[in-house]
Amino acid sequence: MIQPDRPLENEYPDLCRPGSIQPHGILLAIAEPDYIIQYISSNTRDLLGIDPNDLLGRSIATLFDNSQQIFLQQTANKPLGVSSAFSLSLQTASGKREFDAFAHRTSEAIVVELEVKKTEIEENLPNFSAWVRETLANLQLSSTLRDFFEVVAQEVRNITQFDRVMVYQFDRQGGGEVVAEAKTETLSASYLGLCYPATDIPEAAREMYLQCRLRWIPDLAAHSVKLIAVETQENNTLDLSFSILRSVDSCCIEYHQNMGVQALLVIPLMNEGKLWGLIACHHQTAKYLPYSLRVVCELLGQFVSLELANQIKQEELDYKLELRSYHTQLLKAIAKQKNLKTALLHPDPRFLELVDATGMAIYLNNEIVLSGNTPNREQIYPLIEWLDARGNESLFQTDSLVRDYPPGEAIADTASGILLLRISQVRRYYLLWFRPEVIQTITWAGNPQESLQIDDNGRITLGPRSSFEQWQETMRFTAKPWLLSEIESAIEFRNALIGLVLDRAEELARLNQELERSNRELASFAFAASHDLKEPLRGIHNYSIFLLEDYANVLDEVGVERLETLVRLTQRMESLIDILLNYSRLGQTELNLEAIDLNVLVKQVIAVFRASNPNSPIEIRIPSPLPLTHCDPILINEVFGNLLTNAFKYNDKPDPWIEIGCMSPNRQGIHNPATIVLYVRDNGIGIRERHRETIFRLFKRLHAKNKYGGGIGAGLAIVKKIIERHGGQIWCESTYGEGSTFYFTLTRSQP
Repeated sequence: MIQPDRPLENEYPDLCRPGSIQPHGILLAIAEPDYIIQYISSNTRDLLGIDPNDLLGRSIATLFDNSQQIFLQQTANKPLGVSSAFSLSLQTASGKREFDAFAHRTSEAIVVELEVKKTEIEENLPNFSAWVRETLANLQLSSTLRDFFEVVAQEVRNITQFDRVMVYQFDRQGGGEVVAEAKTETLSASYLGLCYPATDIPEAAREMYLQCRLRWIPDLAAHSVKLIAVETQENNTLDLSFSILRSVDSCCIEYHQNMGVQALLVIPLMNEGKLWGLIACHHQTAKYLPYSLRVVCELLGQFVSLELANQIKQEELDYKLELRSYHTQLLKAIAKQKNLKTALLHPDPRFLELVDATGMAIYLNNEIVLSGNTPNREQIYPLIEWLDARGNESLFQTDSLVRDYPPGEAIADTASGILLLRISQVRRYYLLWFRPEVIQTITWAGNPQESLQIDDNGRITLGPRSSFEQWQETMRFTAKPWLLSEIESAIEFRNALIGLVLDRAEELARLNQELERSNRELASFAFAASHDLKEPLRGIHNYSIFLLEDYANVLDEVGVERLETLVRLTQRMESLIDILLNYSRLGQTELNLEAIDLNVLVKQVIAVFRASNPNSPIEIRIPSPLPLTHCDPILINEVFGNLLTNAFKYNDKPDPWIEIGCMSPNRQGIHNPATIVLYVRDNGIGIRERHRETIFRLFKRLHAKNKYGGGIGAGLAIVKKIIERHGGQIWCESTYGEGSTFYFTLTRSQP
């Protein structure tokens, strides 16, 4: 029941406590426990031949016999608003008269309504049971919701014979659209597909439909009948929220009369306890519907609501299963990647299908990866900042971004609708899906603004519209709304993703334990290599030298050559063992990180290089100052030293040069402002494309050992290891015969 202090009831008081009823019946209200008549309609003389004052304040025994009194008294034990129906005969001045009686309890009284039977109409009614069976069979044959609604409209019109029957669906804002219509051929205008604003059926009226299964008004032109109360009730009107005979609000009467309607039947359609829509029946003349026929319509409304809920749930279930399929496939694809970041930096196309989006942005700590139809990065960065400023909500969604974010107008063609999902609160990992605006031309049944009227005091009030001619309006900056199933799909995906990360973390912890054990074994091996292996190696080397010194005159030329080869091999093997030891220690020792001015560090590296190669004609360029970085200076010194040595060694040009510089990360597709990209470029011999990955492998040489100054192929492997220990990456771009550029990333030092 609508509470009396609700604001909307103040605007529409006639809805709940109109103080009057429709004239085709009688209403009386009985007070407990004495069952005295406290209210009565003023038309008892017309229908019963009894003056209302002769009944007011009297016991119900004045009007009803014993069996009828017992039936009415039983209503007192029923829940509020639950109605009982029965037939009764009353003796009137013109003889016996048949009534359909309805009784229900309110918080104030037992309300009894007597509706005059028109036996001549009821005698000609069809076989309802046969009609119901056929109707239900037709409804169950419908393959789609639209077909279902069309059958509903046609079947209700068949049984009621109203001129027009419509199925009306509410939208989220309380307005709605006619989704099905059945009408007589004499009505030329069709309302199918027309939209109606929320003001046409105000919120208070919609709540009233939640409490009644059917609303019937046989004659909108009929004058209402006032209720008379006993003296103690003079200043209080009776609550008629559940009354069948409740009179009609004047605004509603004028509204429908402007549509050419005189009789009205409305059957609410429910879904999950909420008002989903209405079956609205219009007739151009007054129309009487017997109670038995209204019961059939009421039952049909309940069946339609149940079947509607089933069909909606089935459609939702089918769609959820489709989304779950994408969800499963996507997780399998991500699980195959070596880590979550790699999977997100190379997004699977099914990311879009997960929520039926047209584009998405994956945001990972200031890095953005785009997929599908999206705004550009320069437009997404401020959008992310705005979303961050809203708080740490894990989910945000809207189908009209411009309502909350005015700059969204510039990206409406790709991102009128957005769905944000935060994967991590610690790291700024976000998934952001986009939907474009759907420019709609809505055809209203008349100008919706016409119902908003300004009274003499300047207040905006609602009034009946006089025109229902088609009126079109173009709606912009709105995307297709995100369905609950799509939002749930996104949340489930996030939870599954977190679960996957936790599983990976457990696996990583296990692997780390195994790695720690392996490292201990490696350390033992390193010690053995440095001591146990090098000791006999030195012995072989020394004895070979002794043999050469003491027995060279005894050996022939071949023997001496073989001993010299043995000496060289022992020297090379000792160098290889030293390199292996240094390489293994790179992964075990702690980095000594500090803020370093690369200009100073590189100057020192060049000085050492010049001292080692005093006669070198090579030109070393530094086109612009280098930045501050956070690094281990000894190891980064080794990086620049190795790269400079290689650039010098593998150069056959008459005017060799080396360039050391820094470039914008954006040019390399890196959008993290904390990252710097450094490079060492030369005009040397270059590297064939097929070798650009293998050059970073340990002991991998591309040339014979006696070419380009020799070497054992460990320098670039060590450089790669050092850069990766700093959390960076290194890669090479080269043109064979023209030169190479080695790029690597480090972290910028914060001032």
